[in-house]
Amino acid sequence: MRLKRLEVLSSDEVEAIHSASVDLLSTTGIKIESKETRALLAGQGALPDDETTLVRIPESVLKEALRTVPSSFTLHGNDPSFSFEVTTNDTVFATIGTPVKIHDPSHKRGIRDTVLKDTIDQLKIVDGLDHVMNSHVDVWPNDVPYLALHAHVIRAWATNCKKPYVLGVFGRRASQDMIDMTAMVVGGVDELVKHPRLVGFFNTTSPLLLPQVMTNGFEVFAKHGQPTIIAPEAMAGSTAPVTLAGLLVQTNAEILAGIVLSQAFKKGAPVLFGTVSNITDLSSGNSAMGSIETGLITAGIAQLARRYHVPSRGPGCVTDSKVLDVQAGFERMHTMLLAAQAGINYITCAGTYEATLAEALELLVIDDELAGMVNRAVDGIVVNEDTIALETIKKVTKSKDKNASFLGEKHTIKHMKKEIYRPELVNRERRSRWYKNGAKDIIAVARERVDQILKEHVPPRVDPALDVKLLDFIKTVESRTMDDYRAAEGLSSGSPTLPGSRDLE
Repeated sequence: MRLKRLEVLSSDEVEAIHSASVDLLSTTGIKIESKETRALLAGQGALPDDETTLVRIPESVLKEALRTVPSSFTLHGNDPSFSFEVTTNDTVFATIGTPVKIHDPSHKRGIRDTVLKDTIDQLKIVDGLDHVMNSHVDVWPNDVPYLALHAHVIRAWATNCKKPYVLGVFGRRASQDMIDMTAMVVGGVDELVKHPRLVGFFNTTSPLLLPQVMTNGFEVFAKHGQPTIIAPEAMAGSTAPVTLAGLLVQTNAEILAGIVLSQAFKKGAPVLFGTVSNITDLSSGNSAMGSIETGLITAGIAQLARRYHVPSRGPGCVTDSKVLDVQAGFERMHTMLLAAQAGINYITCAGTYEATLAEALELLVIDDELAGMVNRAVDGIVVNEDTIALETIKKVTKSKDKNASFLGEKHTIKHMKKEIYRPELVNRERRSRWYKNGAKDIIAVARERVDQILKEHVPPRVDPALDVKLLDFIKTVESRTMDDYRAAEGLSSGSPTLPGSRDLE
């Protein structure tokens, strides 16, 4: 049987957290910076206060939004032959983070600033992986203008990867750019709406604030039918209560408010019920993404998402380690396995370290292999008349051949590929053979796999005329100023800029 889902909450505890979240939204509310968005929600039956910016959301409004939000959606790739479904029953894997630095052994400190070539290499590798289904702008290039970064990475995706792409919904103007460029690539806006290629990432600001820039971008993605991940990154003890139950109440309320907003933008807009919430390290005050508590929080979110029949998103393979060491290994495995056992439907899990702020292409291929292992673990043990293998055991036992074994049996050949997961990177040789083959550790083996994928990668076919249009679009984007963006978002001069990389987990 398949592994039983890990449940960290009883059914009564799930209901207690739900009830507290409903109470929080209906009596206190959530701060929404955009007056336009507050007015939109008022039209749905919410109760805004323009002075405090708090919007109270009655339970009846929440129930209506949960009635119309989909329980599944299909994502399509740049290549129309590539697609996968995100449901409330299965698990798929994607990458995580917005690193601005990358592991580089040739650098004197072993790490350097990321550049656009790193973004392209990461996309090529994701394209060649078996289990990781898409990329989350996992390398933020430092060598392109910040205000045009979104346009540069969309072109990088379009020309190097057949799988879907995920970007932060950082503002109305930038989000519309993403839609326009992607529509150019896939054959028009109608095709993009019909077959979504993009996923937006919407971080609430904990505690209980929906920033105007982010809600503006969220609206663009929702109205164009592109799924959006609603994912608070609350930290127990600083931006959320130190008790994990209290953090879950707050995080759940923020996600539910996001769902209400998504359905106000467009009935049936697809979302993921997400989290990157974790704890505050009590010694440093930093986020502790690799903590065991992150796994517990993620498991709790999986249970809440099932209560609402909405696909869930949670982190795996996250670590706070600054190097590719044992800490990086055990933290990424326990966060990954807890997420999978808990039944998270969309696990963002590959390629990063240092709390997702640094990328390692070697980790990307290692984490793909971990995803395969986790899939095998969750499948559990199949028990039926054939797999019990009683007659095969009797046959081998009765054999007069003193060297008799199960290796050559038809039963072994029939079942071995499904029963035994065969990793490509893990070394299981005898030490003598390992020495003979170069005594490579897994990072060295992973590097070889990275180099192989990059060498053999076949990019999508892009019409040269289309690429010229994309480059012209980038030039237009690069000509804008920060004030142009502020004006598009309805912000005054001197207002906060677009979200930084940490906001776009």
